[in-house]
Amino acid sequence: MSEKLTATPGQTIGPFYGYALPFEKGGELLAPGLPGAIRLQGTVRDGAGDPIPDALLEIWQADAEGNIPQKTGSLVRDGYTFTGWGRVPVDNTGNYTFTTVNPGPTEEGSAPFISVVIFARGLLNKLHTRMYLPEDQDALAADPLLSSLPEDRRRTLIATREAGGGLRWDIKLQGEDETVFLAYPGA
Repeated sequence: MSEKLTATPGQTIGPFYGYALPFEKGGELLAPGLPGAIRLQGTVRDGAGDPIPDALLEIWQADAEGNIPQKTGSLVRDGYTFTGWGRVPVDNTGNYTFTTVNPGPTEEGSAPFISVVIFARGLLNKLHTRMYLPEDQDALAADPLLSSLPEDRRRTLIATREAGGGLRWDIKLQGEDETVFLAYPGA
């Protein structure tokens, strides 16, 4: 007799993520103050627009030249080595901050972006998305993902450049102005 098994569902963020997953300097992909270092910050909000105080974000990105770092020891923060990966919990008002670099395009003419994964209360599985740099309008218009979206949805993936050179990118999990989330078959 053949028994059909059901996959175990993903888990919500729960209290254990805040205890076990964050690590010292997890948001410092590069030490603050080093040449090329910028601040990426924003707020994670729910469908009503209220800040979510218990989300966790991970980012992956290319370096300033568009190269994907392939160094071991991503959890080790020596203050000099750019690893291209970071993880931070939001604070109690839903704000997050990374110290990183502006990613370069990974291919000639492509739009530079940072891959983002969000873990938060009420989510059975993590959410995948992207944050694009705002400057190169031609590259943004030619990007396959962005060009497949209506204008009002596209703008949810494009950061705003701040006066000091940093980036601001807010994430809304549902409702009006919901951030575009990506699905990866088989993931």
